[in-house]
Amino acid sequence: MKNYSEEEILAIEKSYEELIQLVGETMTLEEVGFIGKAYDLCCLKYDGMRMRSGRPMMLHVLEVAKICYSEMGMHSKTIVCALLHNITKVSDVTFDEIKEQFGERVALILNGLIKVMSLNMSQISTQSDTFRKLFLSMIDDIRVVMLIIAHCLSNCRNQGDIDASADKFFEITKYLVIPIVHRLGLYNIKKDLEEAVMIYENPKEYNEIKEKITMSHVVQEEKMANFLLPIRRGLSEEGIDYTIKWRTKSIPSIFAKMKAQNVPFEQVYDLFAVRIIINNSRIKDEKADCWKVYSIVTDLYQPNPQRLRDWITKPKASGYESLHTTVKNGVDWVEVQIRTSRMDEIAEKGNASHWSYKSHNDKHQTADEWLNQIRSILEDTNQLDFNPLDDKRAAKGKSDKMYIITPQGEVKQLPLGSTILDFAFEVHTQVGSHCIGARVNGKMQPIRYVLSNGDRVEIQINKKQTPKADWLNYVTTEKAKSKIRRFLKDEEMKEAELGSSIFYRKLKNWKIAFNDKIFNDLLKEYDCDSGIEFYNKIATEQIDFADLKSFILSQTEEKEVRRVDDEQKKDKPVENDSDAMSIGSNINGFAFKMAKCCNPIPGDNVCGFVNVGGGITIHRVNCKNAIAMKKRYPYRLVDVKWQGDVPSRATIKVVAKDSFGILSDITEVMKQMEINIIDASMGTRNGLYEGRFVVHVTSVNYLEQLIRKLRALPNVNEVQRIDL
Repeated sequence: MKNYSEEEILAIEKSYEELIQLVGETMTLEEVGFIGKAYDLCCLKYDGMRMRSGRPMMLHVLEVAKICYSEMGMHSKTIVCALLHNITKVSDVTFDEIKEQFGERVALILNGLIKVMSLNMSQISTQSDTFRKLFLSMIDDIRVVMLIIAHCLSNCRNQGDIDASADKFFEITKYLVIPIVHRLGLYNIKKDLEEAVMIYENPKEYNEIKEKITMSHVVQEEKMANFLLPIRRGLSEEGIDYTIKWRTKSIPSIFAKMKAQNVPFEQVYDLFAVRIIINNSRIKDEKADCWKVYSIVTDLYQPNPQRLRDWITKPKASGYESLHTTVKNGVDWVEVQIRTSRMDEIAEKGNASHWSYKSHNDKHQTADEWLNQIRSILEDTNQLDFNPLDDKRAAKGKSDKMYIITPQGEVKQLPLGSTILDFAFEVHTQVGSHCIGARVNGKMQPIRYVLSNGDRVEIQINKKQTPKADWLNYVTTEKAKSKIRRFLKDEEMKEAELGSSIFYRKLKNWKIAFNDKIFNDLLKEYDCDSGIEFYNKIATEQIDFADLKSFILSQTEEKEVRRVDDEQKKDKPVENDSDAMSIGSNINGFAFKMAKCCNPIPGDNVCGFVNVGGGITIHRVNCKNAIAMKKRYPYRLVDVKWQGDVPSRATIKVVAKDSFGILSDITEVMKQMEINIIDASMGTRNGLYEGRFVVHVTSVNYLEQLIRKLRALPNVNEVQRIDL
């Protein structure tokens, strides 16, 4: 190291000696030598390089390595990765060289670290949960997470080293790193990270709370000494070997309570936490010993039963085990945590400490097994308890979801196997409909290209592009499939409407009589399953009009087509009585139905609309739906006139004074006129009777007679025809 000062070199060598002294307590000589080899490469490649603060980069990587070991319980490969975590970015060392010198696993970990650290996290505050899922899904080795946590903690402790926007760094710390640290149970690290974030975001409030804690320290010491004295006596009498620690709760925790409860510092519910650690508890007796201590404490002080937390019976997902209660000490409340020394070790370092704890006694558990347990904690959001000594769920497969990033940094979740086209429709229907491809990680790819987790995708569109039928072969998500099918169906309907218009204009020009029988014969002749398919063939010029005209004429010349059975016509219901009306000047024999929105009856001014699927719907000319359809589909409008009186439905509303026998009077009128009531509903309101009657009438004139007779009844205020 020629480019650092003598003082800096001494500081670097001292820091390295501290690291080796730490790891030497649990690692083999081979593992220590492995770390030394990485240190030598760092001395060569980092020589003279500095952090933004001016601090030697060597001190930064050594600090990250010490955090990984002493505060997280990591082992040799992670320590080597901590030392080398910047080396490919700032020097000419390649991943192939790292693989050759330190093995494939170290190279994979470092490559994974570079990959996730390059994510655009500009929107992490609004998509924190999605970013965490993306972050974890991109990581093949969970040691990458540990390295990021250690790197983040080092920067929080040395904020001058932060080389990016401080806002961005603290957003990532707050919304990504702290939630992961919490889930892992790394509570000491979490406390340091939260304090760093609060000092950056709310420095005034942080200093005010810190000052108040400092000012009251002497009083706190005296209170806690008096509080703990009888507890110490009780524990000693029971022969319990114990350690007691107490502290004021962290400043961010107090600040959060002040905001949540909307109270000043002086009124925060429980400022103090006491930890009682049982040193002489055997594993099989741990639960019983913790409850025994609980009994001693609650015999002395009144507990709050709502604040009891039993994490020894059902540990947290991180493996955290402890028994918590809150007891009253005069006017103050004190949180008491009860645990064994084994539980305390896990609580101090999270489940990471379990590997360190167990490695002394059990060489059969592999690092991969332990790392899978850590991944299980982070990925399984439904996991409520976790037994690090026997967790069978750790071997479960990876998620079937992947996360794709937009150019703006927004994250979209898609199933594995999704294509560019799936992603385009996930962004927006219009984006998908006009998609012609995409830039995937800067390289152009076609719409059928299958995406990978973490890809950055910039969709390319062309307004002239529209979905095609073969697109259904290029998508996997139901959303994309349904949007494509919807577009194709809409296009099919548009073509059918155009074809229908062309077809009926041709019939009018040819002056050919036409009916449903001929139409059904046409469908068979041209191998169509529906009228829509037939009209599509017309619109797309798949049917020759000369042949079409010849076929229709041949059908109309048959006597069976022209014969009208008058007796049968009288018995048919109105919806199927095709001869009850003349429809246009040259079109007869079409099945028709009455529109339910306006219920036309003989005598009403009506119009007809040709249905795309066949048949005609009859509307009253003043019907709102008919008016709208005239504007939108004028070519589907046909002339309609009534031919005789036929039974039709109509609805009338009667409003009358709520008097005895009013319903009987109304029905008597209908009985005299031989009008059949199909349906009726009635009720009273504010002294008025209101009835609605659906009746069969043969014409508008007959309906108007009924209305006049009902209006003439005593106590009747109003009678009118209404639409349903």
